[in-house]
Amino acid sequence: MKNYTAANIRNIGVFGHGGEGKTTLTEAMLYNAGLLERIGKVENGSTTTDYDPEEVKRTISINAALAPFEWKDVKVNLIDAPGFFDFYGEVTAAMTLADAALIVVGAVSGPVVGAEKAMHMCKKAGKARMMVINQMDRENANFDKVMAEVNEKFGPSVVPIQLPILEKGAFVGYVDIVHMAARRFDGKGEKEMPIPDALSGRAQELYEQLTEAAAESDEALMEKFFEAGELSREDILTGLSKGVLEGVVTPVCCCAAVTNVGVTTLMDNLVHYMPAADQAKAPAAINVKSGEAVEIGKDGKFAAQVIKTVVDQFGKYSIVKVYRGMMSVETPLYNPNQEKNEKSTAPGLMRGKKVTPMDKLIAGDIGALSKLQFTATGDTLCDPAEPVQFAAIDFPKPSISLAVSAKKQGEEDKVFAGLNKLLEEDPTMAMEKNAETGDVLMCGLGEVHLDVLCSKLKNKTGVEAQISDPRIPYRETIRGTAEAEGKHKKQTGGSGQFGVVNMRFEPLPGEDFEFVNAIVGGVVPKEYIPAVEKGTREAMKKGVLAGYPMIGVKATLFFGKYHPVDSKEVAFKSAARLAYKEACTKAQPVLIEPIYRYDITVPNEYTGAIMGDLSSRRGRVLGMNPCENGTVVVAEAPLSEMFKYATDLRSMTQARGSFTSEFVRYEDVPAMEAKKIIDSAQRDEDEEE
Repeated sequence: MKNYTAANIRNIGVFGHGGEGKTTLTEAMLYNAGLLERIGKVENGSTTTDYDPEEVKRTISINAALAPFEWKDVKVNLIDAPGFFDFYGEVTAAMTLADAALIVVGAVSGPVVGAEKAMHMCKKAGKARMMVINQMDRENANFDKVMAEVNEKFGPSVVPIQLPILEKGAFVGYVDIVHMAARRFDGKGEKEMPIPDALSGRAQELYEQLTEAAAESDEALMEKFFEAGELSREDILTGLSKGVLEGVVTPVCCCAAVTNVGVTTLMDNLVHYMPAADQAKAPAAINVKSGEAVEIGKDGKFAAQVIKTVVDQFGKYSIVKVYRGMMSVETPLYNPNQEKNEKSTAPGLMRGKKVTPMDKLIAGDIGALSKLQFTATGDTLCDPAEPVQFAAIDFPKPSISLAVSAKKQGEEDKVFAGLNKLLEEDPTMAMEKNAETGDVLMCGLGEVHLDVLCSKLKNKTGVEAQISDPRIPYRETIRGTAEAEGKHKKQTGGSGQFGVVNMRFEPLPGEDFEFVNAIVGGVVPKEYIPAVEKGTREAMKKGVLAGYPMIGVKATLFFGKYHPVDSKEVAFKSAARLAYKEACTKAQPVLIEPIYRYDITVPNEYTGAIMGDLSSRRGRVLGMNPCENGTVVVAEAPLSEMFKYATDLRSMTQARGSFTSEFVRYEDVPAMEAKKIIDSAQRDEDEEE
């Protein structure tokens, strides 16, 4: 591939719902650009961008993949993004790499959730976008119906620049609305034809809509339009290009990727309407030396950001987007995030899993660097002579946590080491150990996400992991007051052990534990008091109902006995444990569970279903607050009922819902639930014995 300037580079992400043909469309573009002998198929695992074994097995895109090609003297860095919501970390990476988005919508399904999310991300990030209605070759394809739904959801600024021509249900050509000319596909290309009479009225209507959209993008054009009542073709093209760049106009094309019909025209439109790399702004950055904000232009010393990391059997590749300057194999690389220098390396052009060496990588371009030792996703790489640091990438936070363990005994270390290596590739994954339950938790964006991570582990290391519901960190406490005597006496020849304590245990709301020494007259010598407290604390690690830690207790030592020869610290520790167990058994012990607050954001039409579902989970709705995307339902619910809420919420809201959570407090477990937990704990104890 020859060298290009930023003005001749287009960085375009392909987004949309799963199953709308994004990967097939990418494959068709690579074929049209002369890079493939035949168009691969998702269903048989032969596409360029779905190369991971899990993608081949599941026939879905899991990773964002690069697919650069040359078209009409322009380099197009296409980024094929997944459509399945468990992999929206990859969508975030693709959106960061892209300067513009091609949103794929099915000609039968219409603008479903994936298209909505892509439009929202584009608006939030200020990215230009174009829409293509794909699968025009399918039975029941209906361009007009889909466009009506698109305009209802996204407004009139989403404007067709093509109108499909159908004959006996077959997609045979299109009307170019900008130039008001029709073209027929003839198997080798396109040839002009008259606009069909049945479409002339609709074409004229769309032309007027397009003219208005172009006028609204520029004040001068708006004045011209009001004065003359029309715009020239050149004015319309200028206005559309400006409107697309500013994100206020979304042109719509049509094609059939499977049959490769209309795809070359789409490629022409992408090159023509989508902004060049030199028009894209760099993310926020700071000057490393001064700590002050700095605006990054295309000229200057090299500066780039690692947007994605790919690890395979051949090594590690860091996908970088260059924002300033140029890099080659001689360019020094400094990582200000890690405060370390990386060994200089030659850049590469990555297409699917194949990497081809490049002479250089210029500002506005995307490439791959191999074998970086210290650098992680999101880190900045720059010339140490002019160090800058880009803002962190806002990846989605994990929303589900399940316990992970080795399938085979003795492979725990291998499993956890392998999963920790996967963290390099996936910033939406996390690993943590629950100190209370001992569970190692694998956190991600959904159950499918976690299942894929386990499969990747097996593919890469040969060891198998299994996931299960984590144990709940229940607690025990007391609701009443009780006293007990703990007596430890042991005589086995020689010096014995003797200690007696009388203790009172009572509730201490809002606190974990308080120990009070109320001994008068030295009936328990002061040197043994710490042993009584220590014995009590140790005993409280295991409650009297189900063995969960005891909290919220005030323990008062008010009497006791000792022996001048046989009394020892160990005896008073044992006596304290006995007093604790007897007193707390009598002091109305209860099982308590963690309660979390949930802020659940959903479109308004789902609020009723969400509140009903929360009620079935023993949740309480505290309030509802309007927001930009609908309503935030504020609720509290037990953690035990909400493990897989990310999956369930996605199902209930067609993936439109999201939530955040935080721990609030502990509350009593209802009697029926508590009985089940206590019985289960007893069975586990019996099995261990």
